[in-house]
Amino acid sequence: MLNEERIILMTKMASYEANEGRRNVAIGRYFRSDYIGWHVLKSIISATIAFVVVFGMYIYYDFEVFMLDIYKMDVLAFVKRILFMYLWTTGIYAVIAFAVYTVRYSRAMRSLKLYHMNLRRLMNMYKS
Repeated sequence: MLNEERIILMTKMASYEANEGRRNVAIGRYFRSDYIGWHVLKSIISATIAFVVVFGMYIYYDFEVFMLDIYKMDVLAFVKRILFMYLWTTGIYAVIAFAVYTVRYSRAMRSLKLYHMNLRRLMNMYKS
């Protein structure tokens, strides 16, 4: 005979597996530090590429003025200023990425924990 509670639980679990469960299982395969570290590293690389592109566009926009002023300016001070802006930009971006991926990991693990509790509950329903 069909058990309605079991059917409802299995439907709910199948829906979870088809939608957000796939992503959460992929996240759950990592240790917390590995997952967060890997994504923060990817974010730093992305921020570096974005900074280089924006800086290149800035130089290209005023290239004539830049070339005229390059002999008058203090190049060391200019490089220090650019390096400071780069470190500030990537630092802020890394902190934000750390916060985002920490929250994503904790939500995924909480969701997987609930999923495993439902699996145990379903297994106990079959036993009784």
